[in-house]
Formats: sequence, structure tokens, C-alpha cells
Amino acid sequence: MKTVTTLPELRTARAALPDPLGFVPTMGYLHEGHLALVRAAQACCQSVVVSIFVNPAQFGPNEDLAKYPRDIPRDLALLEQAGVNLVWLPTPEVIYPPGFQTWVEVAEVSQPLEGGMRPGHFRGVATVVAKLFNAVGPQFAFFGQKDAQQVAVLRQMVTDLHFPLELVVVPTDREPDGLARSSRNVYLTAEERAQAPALYRALTAAQTAYTAGERDAEALRAAMQAALAAAPLAQVQYVSCAHPRTLAELETIGPEGALLSMAVYFGKTRLIDNLVLQGK
Repeated sequence: MKTVTTLPELRTARAALPDPLGFVPTMGYLHEGHLALVRAAQACCQSVVVSIFVNPAQFGPNEDLAKYPRDIPRDLALLEQAGVNLVWLPTPEVIYPPGFQTWVEVAEVSQPLEGGMRPGHFRGVATVVAKLFNAVGPQFAFFGQKDAQQVAVLRQMVTDLHFPLELVVVPTDREPDGLARSSRNVYLTAEERAQAPALYRALTAAQTAYTAGERDAEALRAAMQAALAAAPLAQVQYVSCAHPRTLAELETIGPEGALLSMAVYFGKTRLIDNLVLQGK
């Protein structure tokens, strides 16, 4: 496995790798969910490139950039064991050189949900991912379903800007009790961790109601709220039952199905999760 930092180093190493090439962009502190993306890339690609970059542009002024967990030696050991071909470790100065002033903004789908709670977040995400795509030049890029709105934003960007790649979405990787794997889970206290699976229970409660025939979106939101209320430490920021492509809140679920999603605080730790209701 080769590791590089600068853009010229990346381009030289990339040119030596056979296509098709799969790309997994990460912010590091890797867990099994990231490795699932690597395995998905290996299943259909000749080469796999992983980037590790904690992107300052997607963190708000009151968010946890300085405290975001980092362990590059551990990350590299996991990626080497997984059989990754190339790891790019750019510095902020490589991604955002002096005088940088060009941003990518996906107008509509980035506004609700996470976009409403974290202004500017998706501008930072879209910009850095566009730069990573341009630098790596993959045929396939792999993202987790856990970040459902990020996937929707990037799908729109790939379509609008004619990126010559396929965006592949890998199902959310979960702990045995249903909690979605996340680098932020390390912040949870033991008591918070014990209650955190309430997110998945809330999603599955709404899914059960949908499977039984419920199509009123507000009823599904109420089912999620009720399940979260059973966790005393859960501080709900939002629950959503939205159109799976536009992310507009629904009144009635139609043939295209819906995206159930939520953001919940446990102490200072903000967790998100989602589940797709398939249309009929």
C-alpha cells in the first residue's frame, strides 16, 4: 500500500493503478462501516484509493473540528490489512491553497434537514468531494447510506457537473443492537451508548407501521417521536419523513416511497440515522 500527501505525488501514483478504480473518501478514525465501503469497492474495481482528510469547510463555528477523533497510524494499518492500493493524506493547504475562492453549492436538496441545522455544511462537502473526484479520477465512488442527505447532494452534483463516475451507495453498517457505526460514537458515555439504539428502534417502528399500510407521513413521524421518547437522554433535533429524492417533507407517502431520518443529541454527541421506505 502506498501513501501520498501532495497532488503531484497522488497523480503519479494514480497513473500507475489499473482501472476501473474505486474511491472511498473518508475523514479518518476508521471503523467497520468504512471498511465495508472498501470491500464494496474491491468487489467491482481493479484498484482502490482511500482519502483521509478532516474537511474544515464542512464544520460550523460551534462544531467539533478540533475534537474530531484522529488516529492516522491506526487508520493506515486497517487500510493496509484491507488491501487498499493507495491512500491520499492531503493537508488543508493542499486542498485549500492560499487564495482559494471557488465553492460548489447544490442549491435545493442541501437546504432541508441537515442543511437547515448546519448552514454551509453541504457547501463544504460538495466542494471537497468535487476536488477529491477531480484529483483521483475514479470510475466509481463509494458512500454510506447513513449519510443519506450527503448522498442526495452528491448525486445531484455528479449529475449537474457531468462527473464521469458512478456513485455507489452502500447500506448502513450497524452494531449488533442497531446503532449505526459512526466515528462520533466514541464520544458517548456508557449510559448514552446504552440508549443510543433508540434511533434505530424509532426508524423500525415507523417502518413497521408503513409495512402494515400506514401512508400518513405525520403518523410515521409520531411513531418515531414516541420511540425516541422512551430514551430519557435523547434530545430530538428533528424527525423527518421526506421525499427520497427532493427531501421535501411529505404529507402522504406516494409510490416513490420515503426517506425516514432524524438527528438526536445524547449529551453533546449528535447522532443521525435514516431508513428508506421502498415505494410500491
